[in-house]
Amino acid sequence: MIYLVRHGQTVFNQAERFQGRVDSPLTDLGVAQAKAVAARLADLVAADPGDWRIEVSPLGRARETARIIAAITGLPAPVVEPRLIEVSYGDMEGLTRPEVDVRWPHMAGVRGTFGRAPGGETLDELGARARSWLAEREASPDERLIAVAHASIGRMLRGLYVGLGIDDTRLLETPQDAFHRLHGGRVDRIDCP
Repeated sequence: MIYLVRHGQTVFNQAERFQGRVDSPLTDLGVAQAKAVAARLADLVAADPGDWRIEVSPLGRARETARIIAAITGLPAPVVEPRLIEVSYGDMEGLTRPEVDVRWPHMAGVRGTFGRAPGGETLDELGARARSWLAEREASPDERLIAVAHASIGRMLRGLYVGLGIDDTRLLETPQDAFHRLHGGRVDRIDCP
């Protein structure tokens, strides 16, 4: 069973900037979101004791979120998993949507820009690492894993898990006040009050 968590809100999220692999610290809201997610996960861990672990993207915003989750759930320190890193947005990283639209008019209004960003990671590259990570998890179906990652890699993982096409995958939600359970070929949203 995989619990897929997106990091809490960051300064770049708040400013509506493309982050990709550029890091940005959690805001106060982001810390509160991480704590709310952690409290909900703590309930799940308590209800299903056993071997749980946390894997996390190497980026600071995800690592801080995972650190909060580990502290509140009482789970061991998160293990960094490079394949959970956010997609590279290449030349778009750090820019706002209006800045992107001016520089690349063909991107104006395009939703789900991952795999399309100038100089960024391709869909084939993103898909390969997501498939590799999922294949290892599916080989251990009884595993209880909390994976702390990002918006676009999270979309790709969920889309692959349920067999969505890329156009539908691009439109999947990316909440920071909820997380998703991947189990039995389904993806379920779990809200965090």
